[in-house]
Amino acid sequence: MAFRTILAVTGPNEGDGDLKLAADLCNEIGGHLAVLVVAVAAPPPVGEYAAVVSGAWLDERRAVEELLKKRTADLSAFLAGSVLSADVSSEYPEPGWVDHTIGRRARYADITVIGPELLASETLKSKAIEGALFSSGKPLLLVPEGSRPTMKPKRVLVAWDARLEASRAVRESLDMLPDADEVHLVMVDPVADEYRHGAEPGADAAAYLARHGVNVTVDRLPSLDHSVVDTHSTSRPTCW
Repeated sequence: MAFRTILAVTGPNEGDGDLKLAADLCNEIGGHLAVLVVAVAAPPPVGEYAAVVSGAWLDERRAVEELLKKRTADLSAFLAGSVLSADVSSEYPEPGWVDHTIGRRARYADITVIGPELLASETLKSKAIEGALFSSGKPLLLVPEGSRPTMKPKRVLVAWDARLEASRAVRESLDMLPDADEVHLVMVDPVADEYRHGAEPGADAAAYLARHGVNVTVDRLPSLDHSVVDTHSTSRPTCW
């Protein structure tokens, strides 16, 4: 699948670093940048003092709404002056609907990119990740501080366990895999059986990738009492 639209999620108090990162990725592939600005609504007061604090609660909500409008307008003006194809939208959901709101918007993008600024946000980090992963049906790219992301990687690790989720991840990444110099299909303690891996673990998946022009190598690794996450290939390819 070709990546044509990248979604970047930000908050009214975030900087522009994540957006610049997403914009660079869009420029790399000639894609469209969709920006979603999300502010989480403060929950209404409850209890015996609710009537006393309701005025302050309403003032807080109005202040956040104004901040959200300003941030959205500023980003729209900034992107309107660039050559990048882009759009900006905003949402002000209640706390229980934040992940669903982000996931719904992510359904209309090819991939959601979450950069280091949002990963440092206690308010939006988990909601953005959960929404993109479980409410969109689309892939998610996490970019930690200090990394240099690309939509055209040269060394790729595919974590393969023959499950539906792994199959879907491979299908979603077919636009980038054929251009990579190395693609390692990695399995940890694979079991040869008719229900999952087949008689030769990794062979069917490798053949599928090869037919798409992917230079694939199958790595079957023993866990040696380590968790799957802590089991690494000796070739140590970059993980995407």
